[in-house]
Amino acid sequence: MAEAPTATTSDALHGPYAGLDLDALVDWPVVRAWLYWGMFWLMFAPTVGAYISGMFNFPDYLGGHLPLTFGRLRPVHVNGVIMGAFSGLFIGECYYLVPRLCGVRVAFNRYGVLVAWVWNLFLAAGLLSLPLGYNHGLEAGELPLLAEIPIFFCTAIATLQFLTTIGRRLDPSLYVSLWYLIGAFVWTTLNLVLGSFILPYTISGINSAAFHGLYIHYIVGLWITPAGYVLIYYFLPLSVRNPLYAHKLSLVGFWSLALFYPFVGIHHYLYSPIADWAETLAIITSMLLIIPVWTVLVNFFGTVKGRWREFGPNLPAKFLIMGSLMYLFGCFQGSVEALRSIQQPTHFTDFVISHSHLTVFGTFVVWAMGGLLYLWPRMCGRELWSFTLGNWSFWLITCGISTMGLVLSAAGLQQGFQWMNGTEWVDTVVQMRAYWLVRTLAGTSMDVGMSLLIINLMMTAIKKSPTAVGFRPESPPPDGLGALPAGASAR
Repeated sequence: MAEAPTATTSDALHGPYAGLDLDALVDWPVVRAWLYWGMFWLMFAPTVGAYISGMFNFPDYLGGHLPLTFGRLRPVHVNGVIMGAFSGLFIGECYYLVPRLCGVRVAFNRYGVLVAWVWNLFLAAGLLSLPLGYNHGLEAGELPLLAEIPIFFCTAIATLQFLTTIGRRLDPSLYVSLWYLIGAFVWTTLNLVLGSFILPYTISGINSAAFHGLYIHYIVGLWITPAGYVLIYYFLPLSVRNPLYAHKLSLVGFWSLALFYPFVGIHHYLYSPIADWAETLAIITSMLLIIPVWTVLVNFFGTVKGRWREFGPNLPAKFLIMGSLMYLFGCFQGSVEALRSIQQPTHFTDFVISHSHLTVFGTFVVWAMGGLLYLWPRMCGRELWSFTLGNWSFWLITCGISTMGLVLSAAGLQQGFQWMNGTEWVDTVVQMRAYWLVRTLAGTSMDVGMSLLIINLMMTAIKKSPTAVGFRPESPPPDGLGALPAGASAR
């Protein structure tokens, strides 16, 4: 693999960053370690999902072995996507963007590779233990202590590294990406204490359900969501070569997310014995989440203003904007399904599964792939190996996740209203089989698209590109464009 590229004289760095070679500040072995692991999980975890989705139509095709049942394999898929694919790519990309935004090397960087290996090896051990029956029984918190304790300490170490680095930054302004990064790591370190060490052992009954609703939504809303914002706020302005549309909108998004999201988790438990005031508060804050969603989306689409005609060969930007569209539909769906009148027919149906796929995969994993597509060729010092292959990846993933979201939403609504009309449960299941078959085909399309993407990136690492299409060899504008501080102009 070629050495990482260095900044050129075309980088017009000013102020405290003048004269800095930003790429020289990046600890490339750490970035590589996290990204390689992230790409491994990106191949593995969604494949497990596509593998087990076939059981909806062919329940016995895996045989009768207990470790191969849906209930034991689904946590492997969920935790592999969240803690493996998304988190691996996100943390690796953070080790790239933090030193470039701060102007200093990541603190305690000698531990970076070790942290990556400890996180991922123990995650692998935890995922292997799930089919064998070692399970906490909490959705998105199934991993046994064997994996949870090392992952907690790795998260705490990474948090300390990034907070220390940000404290040493050259510019007193905090870029928007750093605001969200601080929130993501601090909130998640605290949330892992709740989900790993308190909730499974000290809280029981209806209180356990209530706190689990909070915990699982903290994983989604206080880890995956701000982490995804870190990536798109950083990589979208760079990939389209435009300054951020509005810094003030980004701050509205940050503080409204921090204010409203901590209360929404109980909206999964409407019509339950949980206190009615807690359910109502969850509904209200779920609807108020429209504020951060719309503000960040206006910011993203405004940032692309004037650049839409250049989207054809711009793979990173295409992934980032496609993820934004999925975010628009997925979050609208998530907010309205928190309403009692909408949740009555949709709860326990595939409508909820549609929402989770559109947001977790269609938005945040896709944003992580967009950042990966921007970063990887620059790390390897060469163009993307094949733009055509990359475009195939984009369209296979886009068509797959769009079809899955549409089909599962339709299936959930149909089944929910049938239940309300008194149709026998088994009869509704029979009518779902056509939807589930399309869901499996859509998941296979996504899986093939991701496989082609990884092949493309691996070929980029070992071979020079036959063409230069889709890659701009000139040095990008300084990364301050990822999120400008208030009152600043593009450097």
